[in-house]
Amino acid sequence: MALFHTGLGRDGPGILLRDIRRDEADVLIARDAIVSLRPDILLLLDIDWDLNDTTLLALMSSLSEAGHPMPHHFAPRPNSGMATGLDLDGDGRLGTADDAQGWARFAGSGGMALLSRWPIDTENLVDHTSFLWRDLPDARLPQRNGQIFPSEAVYAIQRLASTAAWEVPVQVRGHPLTLMAYHAGPPAFGGSENRNFNRNADETAFWRYRLDGLLGPPLTTPFVLLADANLDPVGGDGDHAEIQALLAHPALQDPQPVGQFPADGTQRRDTAFWRDGPGALRVEYALPSATLRVLDTGLIWPSNDARHAIVWLDIAWPPEQR
Repeated sequence: MALFHTGLGRDGPGILLRDIRRDEADVLIARDAIVSLRPDILLLLDIDWDLNDTTLLALMSSLSEAGHPMPHHFAPRPNSGMATGLDLDGDGRLGTADDAQGWARFAGSGGMALLSRWPIDTENLVDHTSFLWRDLPDARLPQRNGQIFPSEAVYAIQRLASTAAWEVPVQVRGHPLTLMAYHAGPPAFGGSENRNFNRNADETAFWRYRLDGLLGPPLTTPFVLLADANLDPVGGDGDHAEIQALLAHPALQDPQPVGQFPADGTQRRDTAFWRDGPGALRVEYALPSATLRVLDTGLIWPSNDARHAIVWLDIAWPPEQR
């Protein structure tokens, strides 16, 4: 299985669909990287959403034509670009990208999609995308002068997930495997109230609480957590202790994949590279449950100028009894 921050998100609705149909260069690079890896299960990030999944279906068709059909998909509406009608960031303006449930220029921008060669159990999935930030234990809601900022009304509707958060069971050769998935917003920007810093940390804290059984019963089936936490354990912005705590959780294991870094050819764990920003960081993760046996794992950079590597994981299946 694999996690791929594609970088295919566009600046307006319908543009990605057009570019998939045109076989634009970056679309073909992403497609060919997927086909070369041939994952059974694939979480795609930064894929623009539309109501009828037209864009995603076009990409799935392109994958199939290139030799790697993935017939099953799950891609509900993300929080990104979902209008609220409120001034979420307290800047005195309405209708800006910061006033959507998740920062975005248009509804569905930069969404998430799960593709699979195996059937997805949509009857038993759990979608946490609408979970309210204030309902998280010890939620780090922004404050100014000791008061919730910008207002209590904002946090009556403000969702925690910047993009989406799911638990999706997949029937792999007759055995259930649950994919936990999320894509957190960046911890940078967000004003003196540290809105983005706090929200980013809490998007990862959600899964720690979830694994502890504080946000629903613990899973009884094997699972893999696939995430772009936008958070490195030691470098860049953000609460490093939060991702460190998740990586050390006893329900998980961290295989620590490495790959050939395109900038210098060395073997590194960094999964993203912002040349004009924080540089190289590890922000994407594929974390199997502790009971699973990892056969192999690694990172693949789709091109020398790609911003994100594909994180892939090969696990023994069916799951072994321990």
